Amino acid sequence: MTTPIAAILLLLVPVLLLPRGRVDGYRPVIIVHGLFDGPKQFQKMVLFIKKTHPGTEVTVVDMYNHMSSLKPLWKQVQGFHLAIEPIMMKALDGVHMLCFSQGGLICRALLSTMPNHNIHTFIALSSPLAGQYGDTDYLQRVFPSFMKTTVFRVCYNRVGQKVSICQYWNDPHHRSSYLKNNKFLPLLNGDTPHSKLKSWRENFLRIKKLVLIGGPDDGVITPWQSSHFGFYDSKEHVVEMRNQEFYRNDTFGLKTLSARGDLSLCLRAGVKHIHWHSNFTVFTDCIENWLT
Repeated sequence: MTTPIAAILLLLVPVLLLPRGRVDGYRPVIIVHGLFDGPKQFQKMVLFIKKTHPGTEVTVVDMYNHMSSLKPLWKQVQGFHLAIEPIMMKALDGVHMLCFSQGGLICRALLSTMPNHNIHTFIALSSPLAGQYGDTDYLQRVFPSFMKTTVFRVCYNRVGQKVSICQYWNDPHHRSSYLKNNKFLPLLNGDTPHSKLKSWRENFLRIKKLVLIGGPDDGVITPWQSSHFGFYDSKEHVVEMRNQEFYRNDTFGLKTLSARGDLSLCLRAGVKHIHWHSNFTVFTDCIENWLT
């Protein structure tokens, strides 16, 4: 004969075996690093999150670190997909993604290509979402013999497209070559039509909030407005997000997110690129309130 206590325990067992949702009211946070980075660079960010939101499960994905971050982006997307899927499956109420620099593009691709993702808030921290075109220390580390005006020669071919930075190199003076030969960003932003565009848009719009963070003193993301989906025209005048063709045509859902009230832009001056993820003011002003 089953005792009352035993009966209660039997009822609780299925509940205890269910995938976990939030811990202490906070969704899990997945962090994806940027070019030449790894988990070590995000120790302060993890501390910020755990200090302000005690009990939050934070995962800094440990793959494609440092020089391995130069590998082709679609290859990295596949690897990050395998790494984050188990985390998402355990979170009934969804997860947040905080993605820095190049990592923001990897996360953009994940959100577009994963039909059943449960990402609640996608935070792109100083990420070249509309591309990159600038003479920076990062460019010199990858291509020391080239300047921004000549990098297209190595980037816009089969060999160059095996290097991550080339897959979001957006030379405004060679637009046709960019659209024809870049196998990542034009597809992601819908600048180049393809058969999966509709499904990618639907997948991207599964997110509840999109937070874009950047600023004029970044020193790496060029133009810095790329972190807010702005970019150069052929005369290197910055065209802001709402005047971009992919926004006006709502190619991948950006305009829809804005119309829903689910797009937030955070601009902060005085922050260098390598300091975004260790600046507590940036965290409190632009990130903290979205990680609930």
